[in-house]
Amino acid sequence: MQPLVILILIGALFVGFSNGANDNFKGFATVWGSHSLSYRRALALATVATVAGGLASVILAHGLVQQFSGKGLVPAGVVANPAFIAAVAIGAAITVIAATRIGMPVSTTHALLGGLVGASLALGATSINWRSLGDSFVLPLVASPVIAAILGISVYSIVSRFRSEADCACVVQDDPRIADVASMAAVAGPGLPSIACGRINECDRMPGVTARVEIPKVFDQIHVLSASAICFARAVNDTPKLAALLIAASVVGPQYSAALIAIAMAIGGLLLARRVAETMSLRINRLDHAQGISANLITAILVIFASRWGLPVSTTHVSVGSISGVGARAGTLDWPALRAVLLSWVATLPFAAGAAWVAAMVLNVTGAL
Repeated sequence: MQPLVILILIGALFVGFSNGANDNFKGFATVWGSHSLSYRRALALATVATVAGGLASVILAHGLVQQFSGKGLVPAGVVANPAFIAAVAIGAAITVIAATRIGMPVSTTHALLGGLVGASLALGATSINWRSLGDSFVLPLVASPVIAAILGISVYSIVSRFRSEADCACVVQDDPRIADVASMAAVAGPGLPSIACGRINECDRMPGVTARVEIPKVFDQIHVLSASAICFARAVNDTPKLAALLIAASVVGPQYSAALIAIAMAIGGLLLARRVAETMSLRINRLDHAQGISANLITAILVIFASRWGLPVSTTHVSVGSISGVGARAGTLDWPALRAVLLSWVATLPFAAGAAWVAAMVLNVTGAL
């Protein structure tokens, strides 16, 4: 195997590792933030869902491979140069791992885009398709968090109207003594069992209870499922983008590329996810169950839709957008923390472009081109 091909393989896996460190936990940010699960349990489930989504991406999101190989954005002669792929990988990886170390949730998609531009400029490409860059890449990246925030405000406005202090639902046999528990809300028909909702201590005093459900536990399970859906969707959306680095350089085929990237993402998340997790879970917005589930469902739906239609959105942008929208509506959003995250987004593309440009120039000087 040629040294440059080895460098591409290492670089692509490093991008996958960095991506996992920055992104893997984002689906479970609301779960940990609302104290539904411990950090370790949330991270374990996030890792499983990420690997599953990475493997499924071969079938569900193959269209993204074409977009992030650079074809249609930069000249074909540049894309065919292995050093171009190596420089893109190095630029994106350095950017994402640097952001991870300071706890900033940035977009690997944005970093890859910056890497594509920076590496192509270093290799003398003067005919970058700027219109394609704007329409196919920048527009979805900019619009997606705005749409997510608007949906967050709208969905939570609806959810908040149906919130109740009840935390227990009981099925009770028809019993006139049910009226003794005055604060319980009950629905029953003549001779039929009643369904009563109230506080747990009221369910304990309810006569004739045949079954009971603790509502917070049900919400916990729904919350975890929605978080798993986000991690799965994120991996479906991100894996093809990173696998494109290996496929474009003809290192390995699509299936093996997806598997290698999924493993790299899992390892990165297990080792270095904590700092970004704290930012997403504890700083931007303090979440309860209703807020967390609302934000998660919006994120999962938007990312899965984007993956299916080959739109290169950032799960980071969508997730932060939905969390911020819900927090703004609930009055719990930490605006200074959100401002810091937004500034890191602005810096991601130029930083990645600069790092990729330097990497390409170094490869040129050392005779790798």
